[in-house]
Amino acid sequence: MSIRLYVGNLPKELERQELAALFAEFDETLTTKIITDRKTGKCRGFGFVTVKSEEQADQVIEKFDGFLFKETPLKIERAQPREKGSEEGDEAAPAASNSNRKKNNSKAKKAAATTEPESVQPDPRWAQELEKLKELLSTQTANS
Repeated sequence: MSIRLYVGNLPKELERQELAALFAEFDETLTTKIITDRKTGKCRGFGFVTVKSEEQADQVIEKFDGFLFKETPLKIERAQPREKGSEEGDEAAPAASNSNRKKNNSKAKKAAATTEPESVQPDPRWAQELEKLKELLSTQTANS
């Protein structure tokens, strides 16, 4: 059974081969993946290493967590499972950030639901049509 490890605090200028070479010193059978920005192609600061067993995962975490790589200490931990509906590349930075994202989304929904109707602005694409409807309604009520 393979275990996926999250590797955080990676430098922006990093190639997959460099990360693979670092972990190849430990075991050449490890696989690596760097998560890159779609627009720039640069590393987003994290990636993943897949190991073959629990024991090997523990050894990699023990050896490389805090290891200085290109002058930055690496953060190694077991990767959290991906959530359904998450975008490719937003794989699983630690679960804490995912739970914070959920909390922020629910707060935004609550705030939108509790705003007063007077403060809601119409969609600019429909503003002219809305004004026409308001005029028609006011003329109908004035004629009644």
